[in-house]
Amino acid sequence: METRNETIHEQGKLKRKLGLGAALAVAVGTTVGSGIFSSLAEVAGASGSALMMIASFVIGGLIMIPQNLLYAELASAYPEDGGQYTWLKEAGWRPVAFLNGWLAFWATDPSTCSVMSLAIASYLAFFIPALTGIGIKVVAILLIIGFTTLHYRSVEAGARFQAFITSLKLLPFFLLVGVGLFYMNTELISVPAAAGAPVGIAALLAGVSATTWSYDGAIGACYMAGEVKDPDKTMPKVMIYCIAIVILLYAGLSTIAAGLIPLGELAASDAPIALAFSKIPVIGSTAGIITALMAIVVITGSVSGATMYQPRLEYAMAKDGLWYSRFAEVHPKYNTPSFALMAQAIYAIILVCVSGINDLLGYFTFICLVKNMLVFCTMFVHRKKADYNPGWKCPAWKIMTVIAIFANGILLVSTFMWAPTAALIASGVALVTGLPAYYFFNKKNRTAADGN
Repeated sequence: METRNETIHEQGKLKRKLGLGAALAVAVGTTVGSGIFSSLAEVAGASGSALMMIASFVIGGLIMIPQNLLYAELASAYPEDGGQYTWLKEAGWRPVAFLNGWLAFWATDPSTCSVMSLAIASYLAFFIPALTGIGIKVVAILLIIGFTTLHYRSVEAGARFQAFITSLKLLPFFLLVGVGLFYMNTELISVPAAAGAPVGIAALLAGVSATTWSYDGAIGACYMAGEVKDPDKTMPKVMIYCIAIVILLYAGLSTIAAGLIPLGELAASDAPIALAFSKIPVIGSTAGIITALMAIVVITGSVSGATMYQPRLEYAMAKDGLWYSRFAEVHPKYNTPSFALMAQAIYAIILVCVSGINDLLGYFTFICLVKNMLVFCTMFVHRKKADYNPGWKCPAWKIMTVIAIFANGILLVSTFMWAPTAALIASGVALVTGLPAYYFFNKKNRTAADGN
């Protein structure tokens, strides 16, 4: 007797329609998000001096290169949708792979869509003062519906929009760098650290730690590896090009900001990008308007990319029988994971309506870091497999793996020290809810297989 999962697998499969440009747009679009609007101030405060701030952004990007190279190898070895879930599963860590997807759906992915949609609506209120309270939530819901409809109806149209919005979001940043060069005061960059501020290695480590989240996001393209053309060649290029573009962008931004604003003023600012723009005479008083427009465009690129790639995780799990079978459905006309996209939208809308829930979901940051650590550890498992045949191999992979584990470990420890109770609660919730769910789906899948 044929199971529902098998019927879905035969009738619908996502096709390879994404080229290098589209995949790169997803990677860059999800990496350069709203975080940069606050991280400049955070890194400035942590690093203690302008030179250390600039060095922190550069080194923070450089230490992310190893993990991107590892992602490139894994994506070429397993050119399927699912990203980290697929890599953990193929390493033989099936329960851990399930927990990865379980937490992604219930705690991180739809909440990402809801939080960013609310952020866009809040920035729109800068231009529409009457947009407050329930109005902001209504706009956020409409945005979720709009992005979902776009990516539901066409992978190609969604990819074209992602490429357009990513190009548009990078333009003002490079404009700030280009114009700012003519107005920056280089003496501000050489000002030594103030009394009591961190110095030396301590300052550098603090600054680098503060940049880590600014470089996270390129893995989004890996979740769609099953839809990328010629993944053996394309995925390594995507991972390498993405980190190179973002390092260049952040290094330029931090240098210009340091040359326009005294470090203490920059560190104390709630809107460092707007402050930097305001220091350029040709922009001046319009800085707030420009920054609000930038934020809308930047976050639009991020939420569009997230809406596009996140449902591919549940799609991959459902194909393996480790999630509800309907999530594996592929629209016969649009060739998109239709049900998975709709489910994500519905849950994201619920989160928009439930006040304060996203603060609770933030508890799972620690678990996400543990998941990343485990993915890097799987490299030692994959490399020993006889049938492991990546289309592209990471150079000096052992060294790169150790660096990736170390870099992630720094953030893991700092996150735990910052909120140990939240980390322990999240870990407990993940195990208490996730493991029973895994055994339920695993048993259900085995029962269906035995019935054949």
